[in-house]
Amino acid sequence: MSFSGLIVQLLNGLAAASSLFLVAAGLSLIFGVTRIVNFAHGSFFMVGIYIAYTLVDRLGGSLGFWPALVLAAVAVGVLGAIVEVLLLRRIYKAPELFQLLATFALVLVIKDAALWIWGPEELLGPRAPGLRGSVEILGRQFPSYDLFLIAVGPIVLGLVWLLLTRTRFGTLVRAATQDREMVSALGVNQAWLFTAVFALGALLAGLGGALQLPREPATLELDLHTIGAAFVVVVVGGMGSLPGAYLAALLVAELKALCIWLGVVDVFGVSVSFSKLTLMVDFLVMAAVLVWRPWGLLGRPQAPSRYVGMPEEPLRQPSRAYLACAAVLALALAAVPLLTEASSYTTVLLIDLLIAALFATSLHFIMGPAGMHSFGHAAYFGLGAYAAALFVRAGGMPMELALVLAPLVAAVGAFVYGWFAVRLSGVYLAMLTLAFAQITWAITYQWDSFTGGSNGLTGVWPSAAFADKRMYYWLTLALVGLGIWWLRRVLFSPFGYALRAGRDSALRADAIGIDVKRMQWAAFVVAGAVGGLAGALFAFSKGSISPESLNVTKSIDGLVMVLLGGIQTLAGPVVGAVSFTWLHDTVARNTDYWRAMLGGTILLLVLLFPQGIAGFAKQLFDRKAKQ
Repeated sequence: MSFSGLIVQLLNGLAAASSLFLVAAGLSLIFGVTRIVNFAHGSFFMVGIYIAYTLVDRLGGSLGFWPALVLAAVAVGVLGAIVEVLLLRRIYKAPELFQLLATFALVLVIKDAALWIWGPEELLGPRAPGLRGSVEILGRQFPSYDLFLIAVGPIVLGLVWLLLTRTRFGTLVRAATQDREMVSALGVNQAWLFTAVFALGALLAGLGGALQLPREPATLELDLHTIGAAFVVVVVGGMGSLPGAYLAALLVAELKALCIWLGVVDVFGVSVSFSKLTLMVDFLVMAAVLVWRPWGLLGRPQAPSRYVGMPEEPLRQPSRAYLACAAVLALALAAVPLLTEASSYTTVLLIDLLIAALFATSLHFIMGPAGMHSFGHAAYFGLGAYAAALFVRAGGMPMELALVLAPLVAAVGAFVYGWFAVRLSGVYLAMLTLAFAQITWAITYQWDSFTGGSNGLTGVWPSAAFADKRMYYWLTLALVGLGIWWLRRVLFSPFGYALRAGRDSALRADAIGIDVKRMQWAAFVVAGAVGGLAGALFAFSKGSISPESLNVTKSIDGLVMVLLGGIQTLAGPVVGAVSFTWLHDTVARNTDYWRAMLGGTILLLVLLFPQGIAGFAKQLFDRKAKQ
């Protein structure tokens, strides 16, 4: 741990901060004006580096290296404008979560488009002309190109600041950030303002990707990796604040650089690997900042949007016809294994569908009736799965007892995380749940001696009584049915009514004596326990468990299931889980470009049924009942 090594690592942090800021700046601009949490922003970064590679490789001799990078950024800006006009402009008045679902579907489409155009191999571009060497700093060599990147961040920040403060366009952007509906009422063409801002944000992301060409290869994994880091920076800095985004990028990048420099350190006789903290230090920072200052370092509370989507209808007890249909469906599901072999693919797929339905229903419990948006529900799924696996492997417990205790472990995790989460709301609450989930994933991924690290845990099989797949299917069907039934019972209890009252009007609920935060905290624990049961069932169904069960992609899958089915109906999460899992399985088995087909299907469903599949069916049923 030399002083010169520290300086070089801090300089590396500055270079990384500039690259991260370019992506975060575009994301912050887009959210500030359109209020869209754009999951596809990382895809623009990825496309930027791919287009830059192509232009430099084919036109570098005639066009030149630096013009090729600029042209790649402009091309991504044009792509962003096309996406905004053709897709997002149609769903601005939809609930925010459906906009999120649309941008996630766009991620899948863009990823497979990149796979089709550039292939699966990593593509490394040439070094930058004039900046191919290095300079000596305190006896150590430091790349000249990284020094150039250090200067890019402040320059772009200054140029964008001048654009926003010295031009009419910038005035309109700042006004729309405060109250976009009022800007429209004053006669400003809101549609084209949104398009321009989205194109500018995409251009910045594309420029960030293009500038990475000499530093790292273009890969298909850059989209989700980049968007996670960009979300952290934007939230820590404050939504809509460009100086805040730059400050947050510096903070996160330098802390990572410091962890790398420290390496392994003995603390009171215990070896602590600070280098492993790089996987979660950004999420630790985000969690700490949101708990201390919910609006970010330089942010301010966002004005509520006047577009609140469809009004929530009161939940009603199921009719006799509904109960009869549910009973017939349950009997049909129970009879399916009798018509198949014990290890048939149909039985395995049905187990997956049931577990997905329970996971989605537990997430819907806090998203719909409780009104709390969670981006980290996979934490409880993973805690339940790992708890069940460890109880069986390390504790020697029977599977039956592990299925009882594992949900309690997940409930404890939800109890701790929920205490912090319920103090926030909206996108800040969602990001805090994401931070907790990623912290849990990082710990699980690196704790080799306890969780098996990246390899996970294997040999987690059901007990002898349920070794037959059909027997395990019937057990899963019974537990999933009980879990969904229990959640419905809770919703129609006094607790459930109080929970929905706090969602609809926290002030009125508080005025009549309801402790809204305590109700929401209890809802987190209930949802976490049921999500943990789904994770435990998953572990025994697969015979193993890995850190992927806690990853952000698992949480996104849960969100897609809930939104696809319909967040305003109790049957929505079940319908969405079955639809998404079946689509995923069917499409993945029939084409190499399954992501694009799945994403295109989701986009089509979002545009046609913004209220979800079950919500649309409910509307049709209600219309026929009134006729």
